[in-house]
Amino acid sequence: MDSAERRTELAADRTVLAAERTYAAWVRTGLTALASGVGAKKVLGGVLPEWGVVLTGSVLVVFSAACFAAAVWREIAPDIDAPKPEVRRIPRAVLFTLNGFLMLVSLAALLGVWFGETGGD
Repeated sequence: MDSAERRTELAADRTVLAAERTYAAWVRTGLTALASGVGAKKVLGGVLPEWGVVLTGSVLVVFSAACFAAAVWREIAPDIDAPKPEVRRIPRAVLFTLNGFLMLVSLAALLGVWFGETGGD
C-alpha cells in the first residue's frame, strides 16, 4: 500500500471519529437543555409568572428533543462514497435506540413542566 492510500484511509478514520465527537456534542447539549428545562420549573417558580416558567422550561425541553434528533440526523442521510475506515462506527441500532429513549425522556419532562408543581412560594 502506498502512502497516499494510507493517508486516505487515516483520513476516513478521522472522519468517523469526528462524526462521533459531533454526535456526543449533540447528546451532551440535549442533556444539558433537558436538565435546564426541568430545573427552570423549580428554580424560576416565584421569580417569573407561571406562564414564563412554563414557557422557558418548555422551550428548553423541546430544544433537548431537537438535539437528540439532530444527533442521529447524519445517520439518516445517505453516505457519500469514501474509503472504508478501519475504525468501527457506533452501530445505528444503538444510536437510534438511545436517542429514541432520550426523546421519550424529553417528552416526559415536557409533561412534567406543563403539569408539575412550580417551585417557589
